[in-house]
Amino acid sequence: MKLTIHELLDAMWQDYLALTPDAQPIHQLFDKLNQGNVINDHIALRTFNLEKLSLEKVAQPFVDAGYQPMDEYHFPAKKLFARYYKHPDDTLPKVFISELKVEELPEDCQTIINGLVDQVTEESVNQQSFCCSGRPWTVSMEQYKTLAAESEYASWLAAHGFRANHFTVSINHLKTPADINGVNQLLLDNGYELNTSGGLVKGSPEVFLEQSSTMAKEVSVSFNDGELTIPGCFYEFAMRHPMPDGQLYQGFVAASADKIFESTDVQS
Repeated sequence: MKLTIHELLDAMWQDYLALTPDAQPIHQLFDKLNQGNVINDHIALRTFNLEKLSLEKVAQPFVDAGYQPMDEYHFPAKKLFARYYKHPDDTLPKVFISELKVEELPEDCQTIINGLVDQVTEESVNQQSFCCSGRPWTVSMEQYKTLAAESEYASWLAAHGFRANHFTVSINHLKTPADINGVNQLLLDNGYELNTSGGLVKGSPEVFLEQSSTMAKEVSVSFNDGELTIPGCFYEFAMRHPMPDGQLYQGFVAASADKIFESTDVQS
């Protein structure tokens, strides 16, 4: 049965909560302060740039629901390409999808990733809910560690599969706190660890977007030869500022997104 876009987004949220211990209590914290007016700015998804699992394949259910491709972004150091999709209905979250350039990784990592993708059927990728279906392959702890040594992004995707990497609270829609510094202080006061890469706040009013995020808490993940405790997902917070024409900026800032990616880094 075909899901409505609202049902698909809700299924993604429920799946995300299972890997993000902080998300529900943080959402409830803002919910209580704002009488339920907590709006999701965007959702982020990860994939590999191999044909079977390309960014366009992952985006298809959203395009079918009326989402339109917008700006593109490049992250050379992390070997990533990304594009975001926006729906004409502004109450629906933007969808930010990135893909790893597998061909730029060392040969041993390419071999592992190709082996994982070979286990995925075309039929499963074409399912509407593939974007929140979890891990479609078996992977070993050794393979995970090999990927992790080269690319946190690759190892996260190998371990967790297809699901929202993060959801994002729209600070613009909050009554309180009214700005990103207030949001960050509220989170810190409540004991949440925030991503400090590039500073607590990534971006500025001058680039029309300010972002911050929690650090992903560790969760237990089963591999085909044992279990490891590794970073799950995180929660992001975004404040959009008006452009010279008075319209709120709707895109993303590559330099800031580059630091947000590090919210799932393993903590030393």
